[in-house]
Amino acid sequence: MPIKQLTVFLENQTGRLAEVSKILRDQGIDLKGFSTTEARDYGILRLVVTDVEKSRQLLKQAGFTTHIADVICVKVEDKPGGLYKILDILAGEGVNIDYIYVIAGTRIVLSVTDIARTEEILLENNIKLCDWIR
Repeated sequence: MPIKQLTVFLENQTGRLAEVSKILRDQGIDLKGFSTTEARDYGILRLVVTDVEKSRQLLKQAGFTTHIADVICVKVEDKPGGLYKILDILAGEGVNIDYIYVIAGTRIVLSVTDIARTEEILLENNIKLCDWIR
């Protein structure tokens, strides 16, 4: 089952990331994982939070541009080759990963075009999926 990821587009200015995290904190929204990507004038913040819809509304009200996307959360074995096992399976099946990032130590978030097919491949290969971030 896919999870929801909230993407926030940020001006590359001092304090903008802190502002996002303060808004979430003030409303009791738990940040389970995140990734940042930057360019010269802007940044992309990808968030996994406990309440995606509420987070999106709060951030939109504060003037942030946001987007919600389905992604897959996968439990990675905490041993050498744990990540390789998953990536090798997906590469062998022709699955292209748009981006990947780590959350909660041994969990990764994958963005792929065909979520249902990718989840099926992972489950057939005894890879554990996360239905929610706990």
